[in-house]
Amino acid sequence: MFDPLINFLVNTIGHMGYPGIVALMFLESSFFPFPSEVVIPPAGYLASKGQMNLGIVILAGVVGSLLGAIFNYWIAVKMGRPFFERWGMYFLVSEKTLQKSEVFFVRHGHISTFIGRLLPGIRQLISLPAGLARMPLKRFLTFTALGSGIWVVILAFIGYWVGNNSELVNKFLHKTTIVTIIVCTIIIIIYVWKIKNQKTS
Repeated sequence: MFDPLINFLVNTIGHMGYPGIVALMFLESSFFPFPSEVVIPPAGYLASKGQMNLGIVILAGVVGSLLGAIFNYWIAVKMGRPFFERWGMYFLVSEKTLQKSEVFFVRHGHISTFIGRLLPGIRQLISLPAGLARMPLKRFLTFTALGSGIWVVILAFIGYWVGNNSELVNKFLHKTTIVTIIVCTIIIIIYVWKIKNQKTS
């Protein structure tokens, strides 16, 4: 049996269909801290029952994530820099800090965005510094889609395989999160090592 929240989401997604996935993932990826872990696995479960198409579930999840990320990016572009230029001194954020942030995202925005979309607690926030630094939109969307796509695929298959057992879902999610953090750490180490070698060569 699903716990009440999962049960509610299964019913909600079942009634709203793919637009419901897009809407919930938009919230998850934008201003509302709504975890994707309770959106995509139930949809994957419905796909295993033949009530939804797994490929379209994944596509809807990625589209919703992109829309939410674009929303946060847009907010940061429109409001972020002017806000910090005017009030940054009260938050210990100087003009120099803003410039360093911009330079960082010009050089490393792609890897930061990609990794950020895979890490819990960061995936909802990574769009804000990207927008604040005015990371090129095409690059931002590309690496957001890559990171979000990988995470949505993982969640969808977890739901597809064990979505009718909330205890197993939580168990798989816990293990998957640990593995993801380890893999991301390895990627960061390799990336830093590569950058250092390029500077010394």
